[in-house]
Amino acid sequence: MAMMVLLAAHLELNSNNLNDRTRKVELTVEVEDKDVTTYASQGWKEVLGGLKSGELGIEFLQDVAATEIDSIMWPLLGQVVPFTAKLNQGTTTTSNPAYSGNVLIKGWNPIEGSVGDEASVSVSYPTSGAVSRATS
Repeated sequence: MAMMVLLAAHLELNSNNLNDRTRKVELTVEVEDKDVTTYASQGWKEVLGGLKSGELGIEFLQDVAATEIDSIMWPLLGQVVPFTAKLNQGTTTTSNPAYSGNVLIKGWNPIEGSVGDEASVSVSYPTSGAVSRATS
């Protein structure tokens, strides 16, 4: 099994390549578990998969200059926009799949941190609709 270190992950949000502003990206997807246990289950819980959902977590280095991250994200507040995330900035292949879909930009933290901290912004956005995995 190949091991890897994330050195050049890729994040695109609303057609903006944000690689040079992003230092953490985390995409999680899950399925609800629905209890379908009956008396015939003989005391064992039985479950089926329900609705799927996902969340895109990002940590940006903050910059409020014109054309930088704050001016990109602020106008997106409240909108559903497309995203693409990959483990590597290289071409999409079977060993570098691209995950894509849409997320709701439900919040923005323009100021975050303590004395002496780098200016960064941590956000988490729910997916809206299907998340796909492409290998070509």
